[in-house]
Order: sequence, then C-alpha cells, then structure tokens
Amino acid sequence: MAEEAFATEGRTIDNQWGQICNQLKMEFGETAFDSWLKPLSIGDINDGVMNICAPTAFMKNWVVTHYSDRINKIWEQQNPSIKKINFIVQTSFGNRRSEDTSLLKKISSTPTPQNIYGCNINSSSFGLVAGSSLANVSNQELAGSTPLNPNYTFENFVVGKTNEFAYAAAKKVAESKNVSFNPLFLYSSVGLGKTHLMHSIIWHIKKNDPNRNVIYLTAEQFVYKFVKALRYKDTAAFKEQFRSVDVLMVDDFQFMGNKGTTQEEFFHTFSSLVEEGKQVIISADKSPTDLDGIEERLKSRLVGGLVVDIMPTNFDLRMGILKRKAEVLGIDLPEKVAEFLAQKITSNVRELEGSLKRVAAHSQLLSGKEITLDMTQDVLKDMLRSIDRKTTIDEIQKKVAEHFNISVKELQSSRRARTVARPRQVAMYLAKQLTSRSLPEIGRKFDRDHTTVMHAVRKVEELIIEDQSLAENIEVLRRTLEN
Repeated sequence: MAEEAFATEGRTIDNQWGQICNQLKMEFGETAFDSWLKPLSIGDINDGVMNICAPTAFMKNWVVTHYSDRINKIWEQQNPSIKKINFIVQTSFGNRRSEDTSLLKKISSTPTPQNIYGCNINSSSFGLVAGSSLANVSNQELAGSTPLNPNYTFENFVVGKTNEFAYAAAKKVAESKNVSFNPLFLYSSVGLGKTHLMHSIIWHIKKNDPNRNVIYLTAEQFVYKFVKALRYKDTAAFKEQFRSVDVLMVDDFQFMGNKGTTQEEFFHTFSSLVEEGKQVIISADKSPTDLDGIEERLKSRLVGGLVVDIMPTNFDLRMGILKRKAEVLGIDLPEKVAEFLAQKITSNVRELEGSLKRVAAHSQLLSGKEITLDMTQDVLKDMLRSIDRKTTIDEIQKKVAEHFNISVKELQSSRRARTVARPRQVAMYLAKQLTSRSLPEIGRKFDRDHTTVMHAVRKVEELIIEDQSLAENIEVLRRTLEN
C-alpha cells in the first residue's frame, strides 16, 4: 500500500510539473523555454521541500535569477503542500523520477521547435557530435546532418613519416582526460588526413569514455549558431552550451576569418575552456600564424598549444594507403599498378583513394576484368592528363583575363559589372574543372568564399547549355590551357 501511495504521489507531481511546464512555455516563449527550462527535472521531495535539478551550474544560476520566482508562485497555486523549492545541479538522476519527470516527455508530446542551438545529444544538429554524453548513442544519432565516417578510425589510419606525429598527438588527446597540450591544432592541405584524425578522436571517445561531453562542428556552423543566437537575443544559452563541454572540436577554422564578433565570442569560449582544463581541438588548412582575417590575440592563443603540420604524403605512405584500401575493397591490386598510382597521384589521399575506386569499379562492372596498368591508364586518362598538365589557377586567371580583354586585377576585384563578373565566373569554373584545388582554395585566389565559387560553377554549367557563344569561348580556353 505504501508503495502504491508513493507511486500515485509521483504521478500527481509529474502531472502538475507537466502543467507548470506548459504554462511556463506559454509565458516565456518557446525559445527561452527550450534553452533554459526544458532541461530541468524534478528531483526528490521531502517534507514539502522539492528539488528541481539543472544539468549545469551555469544553467541553475540562470534559472534562479530569471525564472525561480515565477516557478515558485505557480507551484504554490498548483500544490500548496510544496513549501519550498531548491534548485540544484544534478547531471544524472538516480531517484524514482528519472524515467518520467524530465521536462520532458510530457511536454515533448506537444510539437515544439527544436532548441535553436541543437546542443543536446538527441538532436545532434551541430552536424557531427553535440551533447552531454556519448553513451548509448547510435552512429546515426552521432552523425547528424554530416555523418561521421565509420572508416575514419585510428585503426584505419595509415601511419607514415609525414603524419606519424599528428597521429600520435590525436591519439594522446583522445585517450587522456588530463590535457597535456591545449589546444591541439592540426593543419594541412586538402585530403591529407585532418578530418580522418578528427573523426578518429570522436570514435575513440565514444567507445572508451562515452560520458565525456563533446561538441564537434565546423567553423561555419559555429558562426551560424552564434549569429542565430544574436538574432534571437539569447546568447546566454549559446555560451552555456559551448562552455560546459569537456572537448570542443572545430573543423575548417580558416572560415572564421574576418568574422569579428564571432571571433570575439570564440576567443572567450576558448579561453574559458582552456582555463578550466577542457580540451580544444582545431583543424585548418594553414598554421595559426598564416590564417587570414584572424585577430592577433586569437592567433597568439592558438599557437600556445601544440601546432601540428600534416605534411604531404611520400611514396611509401601512398603505397601503404593503396594496399590498405585495396584490402578493404576486396580487390587484387598488382604491385606495378600500385606503384604507378603512388608515383602519379601525389596531391592528396582523397584523390588517390578516388582513383583506386574508379579502377576497381571498372574492373567489377566488366565482370571481374583483371586490373592491369593499361586499363588503369585508360580509366584515369582524364585525371592523369590534368595531373601531367599541372594547370594553375594563376595561369587560368591570366588566360581568361586576356581572352575577355580585362586585367587579372579586375578579375580578382569586387566589381560586379557583367563585363567582369562573367569572366570571373568562367575562371572559377575552369579552375574547378582543370585543377585539383578545393573550392575554398579557388575562392581565396579570387578573394571570395567557397559558396561564391559553387554558385559560379553552377551558373556556368547552366549557361553552357543556353549560350552557344559562351560555350565556344570556354572550349577555346580549355584547349589553350590543356595544350
């Protein structure tokens, strides 16, 4: 009977809490509710004293300052037997209410917009990892909108002389809670293993220490989240989410360039985490001192940790990568073919693996046709021709400027007149077609971001179909550059 009465009381309190949450949501709005009130839970109740639990001290203090009076008043109206409410910090709830009282399942049954920061582990809207715990999280949940690559683990990372230091540093950070260098800053050109190592760190933490609080996102996502917080006038929630983590990982940090207000916020977030002994891991395409548009004080903090340059691959490492990839794909790769690919394709690992996949696919589609050197050269002739030619973006800019009778300086300028804008788009399109440079690298050559390059490429692809004259001009330029 006592147990039954206890359960009935619990359900009554739960129902009252659900009604209170609905009222709070109506009074304070969905954004404030999702950011500050939704994470709360009912704790123990003894002699008329109720505990309301917050996951972090920062959140508890904010709720006490801004919402406690109203919560107390509503509770008095709902249940006069509750004489006092204490707000406490409790990250995991082991009491009898842990299953039903979290803010909650009752409120969640009423459709509400997702927390605009998406920082809880169930939403994973940062793209890769976000949340308070990695325990019991599926790969799909962990991945979010930009999935983690299940093959990007330490076990699958081929180590050679050019990347062994980066590998050792990444593994040390993944294995240790006691930060020995902070931040860890990884940089290299495209396709040399930065993303592989970042994903490897997360998979290792997920497997061996799932309760560590990790956020992994790109610099662009960080900028977007902060701008959104400014727009909704709720930067306090943004600060709380990012400053309460154990590990903060930011990819493609070069995109933080010239983002003054966001850089300032990142600087303070970074400083707060480092002072508290939390790990920060950053990747970029350049060293901190060479990053464009980054404030000097932030550069100074970035170089204060361990800066690791992942060098271009050497022949032995490329051979190792090819053999490992061939084993994964289940194909018989002749030594001569592997040597040919390792000698020819030296720019980045991604291109090397892509070429092997093309050859393997060709073999399989032709009913297991043997992979030979002749077949490899035939399948990859377009790629090999581009590699042999080694067309540069500078050369493309020069030829396009001459063809359209403008200067290279105009091509790189901010002028939007059609006589300049169209040749600029053509030059970006040709740079994408004839070089192995990434969109961000192409964009920097034109003092633009990668989205502008994407737009230019799509636009020219459309115009080639509609405008015969432009198509002919581009074909002439292509032949000139390839010969």
